[in-house]
Amino acid sequence: MSLPPPSPAEFLASASPETRVVVRYRIEGGLTDALGLLVGTADGDCTVRTRQADVVIPLVNVVAAKEVPAAPPRRRPRV
Repeated sequence: MSLPPPSPAEFLASASPETRVVVRYRIEGGLTDALGLLVGTADGDCTVRTRQADVVIPLVNVVAAKEVPAAPPRRRPRV
């Protein structure tokens, strides 16, 4: 018999910093996602470094989280 998978908060707490993750979490009025590098977890929060900014997410608001593959290389702009 296998163990159940970790909860999203347990996954984030045990993942190594610099792991690329997507985190779905509750916000007022619905849900949103953060995609980027996990900076770390502390004091009941996790921090994800997205392209725009660091996003601090309370772990109690996380509904799903998983590791994702490295981002594809960015395309060169057309001239």
